[in-house]
Amino acid sequence: MTRRRPFALFATVLAAGLTLAAASGASAQSPDWKKVRIAVEGAYPPFSEVGTDGKIKGFDIDIANALCAEMKAECTLVPQEWDGMIPALQARKFDAIVAQMSITEERQRSVLFTDKYSNTPAWLVAKTGTPADQSAAAWKGKKIGVQRTTTHDRFATQHFKDSEIVRYAKQDEVFLDLAAGRIDAVLCDSVAADLGFMKTPAGKGFSRVGAPIDDPKIFGIGAGIAVRKTDTALAQKLNAAIKAIRANGTYKKIQDKYFNFDIYGS
Repeated sequence: MTRRRPFALFATVLAAGLTLAAASGASAQSPDWKKVRIAVEGAYPPFSEVGTDGKIKGFDIDIANALCAEMKAECTLVPQEWDGMIPALQARKFDAIVAQMSITEERQRSVLFTDKYSNTPAWLVAKTGTPADQSAAAWKGKKIGVQRTTTHDRFATQHFKDSEIVRYAKQDEVFLDLAAGRIDAVLCDSVAADLGFMKTPAGKGFSRVGAPIDDPKIFGIGAGIAVRKTDTALAQKLNAAIKAIRANGTYKKIQDKYFNFDIYGS
């Protein structure tokens, strides 16, 4: 994704500032989807984070709010750690996930995705001056950090077979260990690497290694909103809302608030 706050603090802040979802999944659900509970990670700047003022912010948060406004739905943001998002969705703790979740064949076996709402490649990041070689041989014996259960974890595991893949619960923990020299490189989303690390004081002296990495078989076709497979009506409403905010300029206004490039991608 300034660094992330611990999840416990994030949940406390959200509890103070937002109406949390009801304990019973069914009780909060509205058959016409006028009430929607949306899972957010809150620890992946600039997509979502808790600011110094204690308020949740970021591109994903603004997109979620814009989609809810377009659907004329009352939405509740529900804090959820990344690696438990799909199980919690299936357990009906919330109705949708807006957390830069890549649309992959593997995930499509478990959830229903909307159309994409962003698409960015992966970067391998290491100390400036590191040779621009992404081959498995070049990283043999090196430690590469990834956020656990992400597409970056999967790619690193398959591609860097002779490297030590170090897995973390949160992306900021990966960056902290890279800055401290405890790992040799990070494989992560390009925007998180650039704006969430390399353009911060902690990221000084680090650069992308080689070209952006884009493997559709692993990284998918962009980030979409995940819903339960049975909730086709909600997916349809979200798709219509994505198209509407793209057409009416709302999407670009949100994009330009955070990025100076097209986050939607090709």
